[in-house]
Amino acid sequence: MLMPYADAKVYYDGSHYIAIPLTKRPNMKYREQTIEEQITVIQEMEGLETQKVEEPFINCVKNKDIIVEECAIKVENEPKIDTNTVKNEIIITKKQLFDKLYMEHIDLPKKERAYKIMEEMLPYFDSVEELKWYVDLGFERKQRNLTARRVRMVRKANLAGFNYFVTFTYDDKKHTEQTFKKKLRTCLRHLTERKDWRYMGVWERAPKTNRLHFHGLFCIPEIKFLDIQHYKDYDTTSHKMQDSYQSAYFNTRFGRSDFKEISANKLELGNELSYMFKYIEKTGGKIVYSKNLPQFFISDIFEEDIVCRIGQENKKLLLYDDFACWNNGEYMGKVSNEVINKMEKLN
Repeated sequence: MLMPYADAKVYYDGSHYIAIPLTKRPNMKYREQTIEEQITVIQEMEGLETQKVEEPFINCVKNKDIIVEECAIKVENEPKIDTNTVKNEIIITKKQLFDKLYMEHIDLPKKERAYKIMEEMLPYFDSVEELKWYVDLGFERKQRNLTARRVRMVRKANLAGFNYFVTFTYDDKKHTEQTFKKKLRTCLRHLTERKDWRYMGVWERAPKTNRLHFHGLFCIPEIKFLDIQHYKDYDTTSHKMQDSYQSAYFNTRFGRSDFKEISANKLELGNELSYMFKYIEKTGGKIVYSKNLPQFFISDIFEEDIVCRIGQENKKLLLYDDFACWNNGEYMGKVSNEVINKMEKLN
């Protein structure tokens, strides 16, 4: 029996198992990293004379059909500051300035956000054409990074075996926001190390109360010590009575916890992932991962287990749902959660 694909990386995309064969990269030559030029940014303060953007530039941003040359305007190198006011200057790169402005205007639609960023970055470019090119590249970079985060999150989630969706909300009689975040992260880290928990989640604020809470998908092997109890209380969002399952272990330490069991149905897991990622996309927040969440498991792949080649340049392998898992020539069994747990993992 031939074994053309040894030590392939295998992941689950929610519908099928897909393998990435091991490839050897040629020796890469060292490429020097370009050091981006630093700029001096003057923050807004009393006495700041903000530079007015002329009408041709506004039309250029809003109407891409206008020729850039016709929109060119003269730009001074730095904004003007009232001499009676102390300057508040920070030295950063253009990329750092772009990221800062991107987050400040994250709630705006894409076109309006681009216009705001271009308007505030205008003093640091020699021409409108150069500015537009730089901002377009910045938006492409943000979208590429967002896609990579989504792919990584889905691959981790589909191998983690999550069985609970949990929300932790702090009680201000027990914690401040800072102590809540610190203590909860410490508690979850200990449970990961001592009880073999796995989780991923996001920090979120309630729309009306602005109260900080943590949404997370959890794999909890042992739940008895949490003392889960059934409660019936009033939901202020839906204005209805609701059933909730809360843990005395977490309620005593933090405030309130809500546990929702996730069935083996992949659709339910997908809904929870979509909710979390929608929030990440809207606010630009970060996903919190436990340490032991791999993206792939390693397996030898035989030709008979391959349906077809897929992906860019057909570099990936679509596998049958019952393909055989092999570890260094040893047959481990047909793919299943139990078999995957025995396989070598890779992040």
